[in-house]
Amino acid sequence: MEISKLLKTFSETYGSGGNAAVYFAPGRVNLIGEHTDYNGGLVLPCALSLGTYLVCRKTGDREFRFATTNFSSRHTVAADAVAPQPGNAWINYPLGVIAQFAKKGLAVPGMDFLFSGNIPNGSGLSSSASIEVLTAFAVNDMFGFGTEKVELALMSQRAEKEFAGVNCGIMDQFASAMGAENSAIALNCSTLEYELVPLELGRHVLIISNTKKQRGLASSKYNERRGECEAAVRNLSAIKPISHLCELDLDTFLARQDAIPDPVVRRRAKHAVSENQRVKEAVRVLKSGDIASFGKLMDASHESLRYDYEVTGPELDAMVEESRKIKGVLGSRMTGAGFGGCTVSLVHRDSAAGFAEQVGKAYSARTGLKPEFYTAEIGGGARKVPLT
Repeated sequence: MEISKLLKTFSETYGSGGNAAVYFAPGRVNLIGEHTDYNGGLVLPCALSLGTYLVCRKTGDREFRFATTNFSSRHTVAADAVAPQPGNAWINYPLGVIAQFAKKGLAVPGMDFLFSGNIPNGSGLSSSASIEVLTAFAVNDMFGFGTEKVELALMSQRAEKEFAGVNCGIMDQFASAMGAENSAIALNCSTLEYELVPLELGRHVLIISNTKKQRGLASSKYNERRGECEAAVRNLSAIKPISHLCELDLDTFLARQDAIPDPVVRRRAKHAVSENQRVKEAVRVLKSGDIASFGKLMDASHESLRYDYEVTGPELDAMVEESRKIKGVLGSRMTGAGFGGCTVSLVHRDSAAGFAEQVGKAYSARTGLKPEFYTAEIGGGARKVPLT
C-alpha cells in the first residue's frame, strides 16, 4: 500500500488541513479451531500482512464522514444519529465501534474516515473484524482514551453483534488486534488467556486459496449453527451443568452424547468438542516441530467441518480435494465460517510454485470459478503507520 497515494486521496476527498494519521489492522487466517470460539474453546489464528488501512482526522463538527477506495459510495452520519444504517452494510462496522465508545461515556465529536483494504471481500479472512479493530484502535489513539487492546477487540466484537447482526465469537477481532509476526495465537475464547505459538514451518509454507464463492456471514447459517450448539449445551446440562460445549473433553462428550436427542445437534456438538481437542494437539505438535502431524490435524478438521458441522459446501470441498492431490501438501482445510471463502494448505516449498496453476485449473474445471491464491505472510496486529 502506497501511503502517499492514500493521503493524496484523503485530501482530494475531504480537503487539506487538519492532522491526518494512518493506521493498519490485519485480516486473519485461522489455522485450526473452527466454530470453537463461541463454544468457549480454543482457536489458533494468525494475523496476515493483508488487511485494511485507514486515514482519519478529528473534525469536531458533529458528523462522521466515510469513504473507501474499494467502493465509490460515500456516507455522512450525524454524531447524534449513530445507529445501524440499512443498505450501507460496510459503514455499520465503524459506526458500531463509535457506538461502543459512546456507551463507555467516551464522546467522539466528529471524524473523517478513508478506508482502503486489500482483503478479498467475502473470502473468510475477516475483513469486517479488520475494519472494526482498525476503527477502535485509531479512535482510541487519536483521542487518547487509553483503552487496552484486548478491550478494543471486545468492543469490536460487540459492534459486529449490535450493528451488523452477526452473533460472532471473539477470535477474528482478537487476532486482528493482538497478532504477532511469525506467530500464531493459541486463544482460549472463554477466558481470553492466550499464548503466542511460533510458526516454524521449515521447508513448508501456508497457501491461502480463495474459492471466489462469496458468502455473506450474516445471511449464512452461522447463527443457526450457534443456536444448535446452545441447544446441545441445554441438553447436556441436564446431566451436569456446563456453560459451553468445549468444557468437555471428547471422551466425556462421547459418554454423554445420548443426552442430546436430535442427531443433527449431536453431530454439531461432536464437531465443537473434537475440534477443541485438535487445537490442543496442534499447539503441542507445532511446539515440537512435528509439521506432518499438524497437517493431519488440518485434514481431520476439514472432515469434521464437512460431515459433522456441515459448513463447507461443494466449492470448499473441491478446493481441499484438489489441493491434497498435490505432492508435498501435508494438509488442507477450509478456514473461516464456511459456506464459501478460503482454504489454507500446508505446502512444501518445492511444490508451492506450481500449486496455484495445478489446483486452480482442476478447481475451475469442477466449479466454473476462477480462484485466487496467496502465500500467507504472517504479520503483526493493529498499529499506527509512521508517515516518514
